[in-house]
Amino acid sequence: MASSSVSLSELASVRTRHPQAIAEAAAHRARRPLVDERERLVIVAADHPARGALAVGDDALAMANRAALLERLVTALSRPGVDGVLATADILEDLLLLGALENKVVLGSMNRGGLAGAAFELDDRFTGHRPEDIERLRFDGGKLLLRIDYSDPGSLRTLHATARAIDEMASRRLPVFVEPFLAGRVDGRLVNDLSGPAVARSVAIASGLGGTSAYTWLKLPVTADPEDMAWVCETSALPVVLLGGEVSGDQEGTYEKWRRALSLPTVRGLVVGRSLLYPADGEVSAAVDTAVGLTKGL
Repeated sequence: MASSSVSLSELASVRTRHPQAIAEAAAHRARRPLVDERERLVIVAADHPARGALAVGDDALAMANRAALLERLVTALSRPGVDGVLATADILEDLLLLGALENKVVLGSMNRGGLAGAAFELDDRFTGHRPEDIERLRFDGGKLLLRIDYSDPGSLRTLHATARAIDEMASRRLPVFVEPFLAGRVDGRLVNDLSGPAVARSVAIASGLGGTSAYTWLKLPVTADPEDMAWVCETSALPVVLLGGEVSGDQEGTYEKWRRALSLPTVRGLVVGRSLLYPADGEVSAAVDTAVGLTKGL
């Protein structure tokens, strides 16, 4: 951590007395390139809470304890080979004050308006970081979620807003990680379709958004049948990072799926959250180190 960092117990006091400390920390943060010579990324994701998505496994409020979440994030970011973090403004600002973002890739989460379980979940408004915020804070890129249900008009509004956000990020030469899904409601609950054809179709749609794709990356799930991942990734020439998804009881099986997908030509790394921050055995460092190890030697 940076020598000027504060402790977890001091965060509320600093925010109360010196809110300008956040902008000061952002202005002086040591930066690094998005990727190194290996062109690999391992990013820890923590933007779930802003959509009201606090569950991990059977614990519906696992991510509700902010101090515990920050401790897990600081641990993950301290591990060798971890390149950075993806989160919303509140979490990134806490990490800035804690001094945990020095020489790390910092990605701001842009649309969090599609609250988990809401009737308007697919009208996913851009209520998080704007492109100008990411530029002003000297962050390194942004991420947006694009879920498409052909029967829900909210998807069209999100699709349009996504295209304009891609344009605005590209005009600033800032990379944007687009996380696309085809989705539908099952018993009133929104479910992402992870079949090969559905993921391939989502890739094709996301790749064509905006006036340029020069700064667009794709953030994709491993398909339900991992064998489909090879041809799915041939749908676009854009660089791909893999997302973690729901926490699985079969952690070794999850690692194996990631390992196989990471060998594909366009796949450049991992952007994973709950699987690393809340592993079944509670060992954050071990889970992170295993994930980092999957990207080595590729």
